[in-house]
Amino acid sequence: MLLPSQTVQLDEQSVAIPPFIRYPTLRQLTERVQQETLNALADSALHTAQQSSRSARVLESLYQTPIADASILVAITHERHPKLLLTRRAAHMNSHAGEVSCAGGKYEIGDGNNVVTALREACEETALPPNKVQLIGQLPIQASKSGMSVRPIVALIAPDLVLVPEIGEISRIFWADFEALLTQPTVEYAIEYAMQDQVATILTPSWQVDGETVWGLTGRVIASLLEIAFDRQLEWYYRVQDSRL
Repeated sequence: MLLPSQTVQLDEQSVAIPPFIRYPTLRQLTERVQQETLNALADSALHTAQQSSRSARVLESLYQTPIADASILVAITHERHPKLLLTRRAAHMNSHAGEVSCAGGKYEIGDGNNVVTALREACEETALPPNKVQLIGQLPIQASKSGMSVRPIVALIAPDLVLVPEIGEISRIFWADFEALLTQPTVEYAIEYAMQDQVATILTPSWQVDGETVWGLTGRVIASLLEIAFDRQLEWYYRVQDSRL
């Protein structure tokens, strides 16, 4: 499914407002992520926007953020026991084949900002309608293993949406229990990694979710969200396993 960027319409109604969020976990997440987003506003923009509504300031900050190489949608269901939308990339993809990711992809000319990129790509990959998304804000930029800059856009979605994987890119859509991510310890995961003419085993943290391993950039994005919203400190590392052990 292709979504022309021009059809993504964003206004103040597109932004989640913390006092209107019933559930404490999601309310705190929204407050913290929006504060992180607003802190990125330049002083001059903050001065001119200080009389604006919170939602208008959040949008302004998202619009002013430099465009990343790619953007992903960190979509969380708006319900008492929230879930995080995750996908597994198709095995035939040229990059990150078979890996777990948030819906998203590369910036295209005409998107105009990172939010449109994230919404357009999420719609193409999962049939998530942009008008069913309530924006929260953004997380710090991450770098993919290929060197691309990736901007996470955080949002709320209804828990009863029917999503459909685009089989050319996505082999599976599944959900992570958000409170489990918040409370459960990570599990060390071993990956075989080719370095020049040798193969090394790399150890890194991960979550096990519905039979899938969540690690790498997706894991770092989740760890960043948990630290900003709930002060959960997770050491994120990539360590070469000592072959002598």
